[in-house]
Amino acid sequence: MADNKVILKTEHLSRYFGALKATNDVSLEIYDGEVHAIIGPNGAGKSTLMDLIVNRTAPNEGRVFFEGREITHMAPYKIANMGLCKCFQISKLFSNLTCFENIQIALIKKHGKVYDMRPRRADYLKDEVMQVLESVGMGGNADETAALLSYGDQRRLEIAITLAMEPKVLMLDEPTAGVARAEGYEIMEMIRDLAHERGFTVIFIEHDMQIVFNYSDRISVLDHGALIATDTPERIHENEFVQNAYFGGGTEDE
Repeated sequence: MADNKVILKTEHLSRYFGALKATNDVSLEIYDGEVHAIIGPNGAGKSTLMDLIVNRTAPNEGRVFFEGREITHMAPYKIANMGLCKCFQISKLFSNLTCFENIQIALIKKHGKVYDMRPRRADYLKDEVMQVLESVGMGGNADETAALLSYGDQRRLEIAITLAMEPKVLMLDEPTAGVARAEGYEIMEMIRDLAHERGFTVIFIEHDMQIVFNYSDRISVLDHGALIATDTPERIHENEFVQNAYFGGGTEDE
């Protein structure tokens, strides 16, 4: 983390669905360069908070700032172009295209050449595409069709597509969902290493507490839409709400 410099913050962010307060007065600061987990029981408002940050859902109240600039009502594609990029829980791949083509399209968009999404030259941007694939351990999968990949490799490919956009902040909604814990550890270790190497910030939602406490610099806890704590993993582990919600009233070591 760069001297606790704030790269992203929300101020009194709220979203209501009828009488339900999905996000309730959330004021949160994310530090530049950190790996920040967001946890909470099902229905706590974690995914809604992410959607509010990237304006896929409009807030009823509150504001969002990225690098000191308000982005509350900015179009989602403009937010992504600024470097605030989100990976979704459900894969958003071009399933009938190869891994190479999926990354190629992302890079074409990054270079602003969206008028020609399917280039005439199959090897267009080949070096850049392969560099991105190799960064997530998929250099050998370039010619494989995305739909035929294992679920874990589909998650890696989706992360690679987002990395092709050169994010300043990478937001991940349950990046290890649906994969075995060992593979989940590998994916999170890969994300953390890439973040440190390339200097971007990571925000991720995760239900596996082993992964959360092993790979986070800080953790924020939501409950019924409200932010109840943000702190280091060690202090969050001692938090009474977290112990009751995840560890049955005690710690894992008991």
